[in-house]
Amino acid sequence: MSIAAIILAAGRGTRAGGGLAKQWHLLAGRRVVDWTLSAFEMTAQIDHIILVLHPDDLHIFSPNPGIEIVTGGETRAGSVRNGLEALAARPERDIDKVLIHDVARACITPDLIAQVAQALSTHMAAAPALPVTDALWTASDGRVTGTQDRTGLYRAQTPQGFRLAQILAAHRAFEGDPADDVEVARAAGLAVHILPGSEDNLKITMPEDFARAEKVLRGNMDIRVGSGYDVHRFGTGDHVMLCGVPVPHTRGLQGHSDADVGLHALTDALYGALAEGDIGQHFPPSDPQWKGAESHVFLTHAVNMVREKGYDISNVDVTLVCEYPKIGPHAGKMRASLSGLLHLGENRISVKATTSERLGFTGRGEGIAAMATATLVRP
Repeated sequence: MSIAAIILAAGRGTRAGGGLAKQWHLLAGRRVVDWTLSAFEMTAQIDHIILVLHPDDLHIFSPNPGIEIVTGGETRAGSVRNGLEALAARPERDIDKVLIHDVARACITPDLIAQVAQALSTHMAAAPALPVTDALWTASDGRVTGTQDRTGLYRAQTPQGFRLAQILAAHRAFEGDPADDVEVARAAGLAVHILPGSEDNLKITMPEDFARAEKVLRGNMDIRVGSGYDVHRFGTGDHVMLCGVPVPHTRGLQGHSDADVGLHALTDALYGALAEGDIGQHFPPSDPQWKGAESHVFLTHAVNMVREKGYDISNVDVTLVCEYPKIGPHAGKMRASLSGLLHLGENRISVKATTSERLGFTGRGEGIAAMATATLVRP
């Protein structure tokens, strides 16, 4: 079973100003929609993403691999319904849970997304919200006419999470224009669990909201970049391990482990971004237990350390330097392999190759070198 996210971006957002729907406005150097999608792409629990767009905007957005575009409806509820129906039309995906999110909440974090997804393991529906703490007035003609008791009142946020079958049935049965998907769920008798929301998870509505959102995105973000480099010489064998993929060759690579030069360089890049040394410090070659070990063990350790320290992997780039074997025919499999090991979309993974123009040890065919770069982000 897997979890999908529906990102609603079919609204016109005219109150935000600027002559564009707010999802296409620039915010801290990126469009609003790009910030929102990035948070979901970096969340390991999300297996599939649907972006719901207005028919007039279909030409604006070039989707990343793994993002499905669905045309929106005349209302927000209609757009949600279209996204849900698109998920239900592909049962082979085995999606049983869905998170529904407004694109205008661009400051959403992978951590809050993961909390909503996790809550669905014990609740039929879950959504973040904040208790109302300000006094509430009623008014007429600009004058206060009374006060409203705020006991038990919450400010709703997204993403709102549900079991796919139940929320689809609820939307099919609902008549009217609901405030959000929680209203639809409750009308169908579904209990909705409240999770603590975040003040930073604001919804961009008015022009002044962009300044506040930009402050959140720029002020809280910790970006780190690490690099790695590794070399292994050729020896006897009939294949080489590169980025977790066995590549047929007339020789193998020698090393204390399986000598996967690509994974070693990438592992060191992750350690380097965290200022946590290198593979040799965490897995000493003097320790016999690592003799012949598969290199994905090292990379998984580095990935877990990244998560434990509160970072997300934004993207990685691996360059293999060799005359032979030819990397191009295998690069796609290598990206897929790294995607599984890193829990990261292939659109954020680069694997490429170059030769050294017959110069040096790689040019003489004595071995393979690898360079890697990794970018980490802590929202």
